[in-house]
Amino acid sequence: MEVLYGSTRGNGTKVRASQAVLQGLAPDGGLFVPDHIPALDKDIEELSKMDYRQTAYEVMKLFLTDFTEEELKTCIDRAYDSKFDREDMVSLKEAGGAYYLELFHGPTIAFKDMALSILPHLMITSARKNNVRNQIMILTATSGDTGKAAMAGFADVEGTGIIVFYPKNGVSPIQEKQMLTQKGNNVLVVGIRGNFDDAQSGVKKLFADKELAAEMEKKGYQFSSANSINIGRLVPQICYYVYAYGTLLRQGKIARGELVNVVVPTGNFGNILAAFYAKKMGLPLGNLICASNENKVLFDFFRTGAYDRNREFILTASPSMDILISSNLERLVYRIAGDDPARTAELMAALNGEGKYEITQDMKSGLGDFYGNYATEAEAGAEIGRLYRECGYVIDTHTAVASAVYRKYRQETGDGRKTVIASTASPYKFTRSVMNAIDGGNDAKEDFALVDELAKISGVKVPGAIEEIRTAPVRHNKQCDPEGMKEVVKEFLGL
Repeated sequence: MEVLYGSTRGNGTKVRASQAVLQGLAPDGGLFVPDHIPALDKDIEELSKMDYRQTAYEVMKLFLTDFTEEELKTCIDRAYDSKFDREDMVSLKEAGGAYYLELFHGPTIAFKDMALSILPHLMITSARKNNVRNQIMILTATSGDTGKAAMAGFADVEGTGIIVFYPKNGVSPIQEKQMLTQKGNNVLVVGIRGNFDDAQSGVKKLFADKELAAEMEKKGYQFSSANSINIGRLVPQICYYVYAYGTLLRQGKIARGELVNVVVPTGNFGNILAAFYAKKMGLPLGNLICASNENKVLFDFFRTGAYDRNREFILTASPSMDILISSNLERLVYRIAGDDPARTAELMAALNGEGKYEITQDMKSGLGDFYGNYATEAEAGAEIGRLYRECGYVIDTHTAVASAVYRKYRQETGDGRKTVIASTASPYKFTRSVMNAIDGGNDAKEDFALVDELAKISGVKVPGAIEEIRTAPVRHNKQCDPEGMKEVVKEFLGL
């Protein structure tokens, strides 16, 4: 049965998967959502015997229904190849009573690679299917990892260009150097004098700018997005939850049909929404544990039903979660509102205007799959140290937030179910924070000296993504205020 996509704020007009991938954001500013969540059509026992590529096909074919088998398998094979340092793309490490799903074995050592390695291929295929002749300009805001992963995917891909905006003082030194050294004639990186929410709001404004769209059309350009607001980003993220469950089953760690909890360090809400979609497809998942850092807007939402971004924006050691406007939450709000676009549009208008909204009691009852909590900076740092001392296992700052929240969840609920924790980035991406959490006293040491120390204590080889930026020249040095983003885009496109 074909899956069509409509806007969370829309008038009922539906588009095919390839059209939703191409557009990125719906014309009315809403997000594309499937008209139904398809059920897994393979038995979980059968899925457990498949490799990652085969699993990805079985999941994605159910959502991307206007792609032929050959088109989709070609996209998958081109995405999940030797640029990953594991044949199985991801791994599960048992430590401290949980299973850490390592999603950082791709070219930029963050979980974003799992989706952004395939998105360029989905997009080019979609353009071909829809007879698009324009050059596709990817416009993306990043809180640290999406930008580099998107650029790595789209760099020098024919028929595309990419502009990434990031908060100038809101990412780790390693994250920033990864972006600023990116090669590619079709790539631009811009530091925003503001925070991630400023960058994300600015990108959404550019998408909604009809005058700019008309100018671009004349010159043969059109926008699309590589953020998780693009359904082509979200669907590939469902795959690794299905694969993780199948791996646990294949290894005899769980019984068939046994419920497994999932913990996800959460900022823009896309990664945990993918787990929610996996559960709705029939994957036997228990509670979806949403872990926040000190920017705990999601924790407050799950506890009270009120979403309020009117608060201090805190820069933390887990910068990819330093977000007060979690864009993908809109897709969940739409669902718990009974798939009501008018109600969703009303709530999002309140968020854009007053900076807050509150859901009804009926809508709150639709949040039963989720548990929310948060970890302070001190708690996350202590968790890195604890896990290293007790298990010899090193995790990054974002995974530490998830791990600390999982311990709180266990203490609060007594739930002893087997649990998968999404490990979203390599500790090498946040070396200074990780090493300070383990042994402290590193302030005088240079970042790459700490990289070498981390290699010694972890026994894990320094990833190629880190080695290559040690001496790589900086290629991008542009900065602007949020108000200047439109001019930067026009200048890059020669408008």
